[in-house]
Amino acid sequence: MKVAASSIYLGVVTEGTRRHDPADPTLPLDPDEEAAWRALARAVIVVPRVLDADLNEGAGLNLAEYIALVSLSEAPGRAMRMNELATLTDLTRSGLSRLIERLVRQGLVSREPFADDMRGRMAQLTEAGLRRLEQAYPYALASVRRNVMTHLASLDLPAFAQAVGSFAPDDDYAPVRRTARP
Repeated sequence: MKVAASSIYLGVVTEGTRRHDPADPTLPLDPDEEAAWRALARAVIVVPRVLDADLNEGAGLNLAEYIALVSLSEAPGRAMRMNELATLTDLTRSGLSRLIERLVRQGLVSREPFADDMRGRMAQLTEAGLRRLEQAYPYALASVRRNVMTHLASLDLPAFAQAVGSFAPDDDYAPVRRTARP
């Protein structure tokens, strides 16, 4: 069995002080937990890269552009405040501004002042943007099926979704909560 250096280090540091309380957050991971954690960590990195490559090749959109178009298509009036869209795409404000500018140049999105306060900006999906999203959807779907769903076929998907949803809630992709270290 291959053991990572970090696991060895954690085991040595905690040896002799290991309590058998499963609620103890300092209890080292058992081999199954370690394997699950490492697989999840790899998937969080690899899956977006693969989806991005498939979307670029098939539809000429990168994953961030696709997510922005999907988010706008699902929003009331197909429009959303830029700061909300930044959260959903996991981009900084400047990164989102560059992405939206590319989409504006392609005629896929328009950028308008926010009606309530005129200081904020809204991104709105255009008809051309909706058509482009509809063209890209089959590539995204095929990539998700090929790279994710086929590997989950033997699992209880509702239980899997509930488990993942418990540590990655779908509350508009809330910003990372920073907590003080113990």
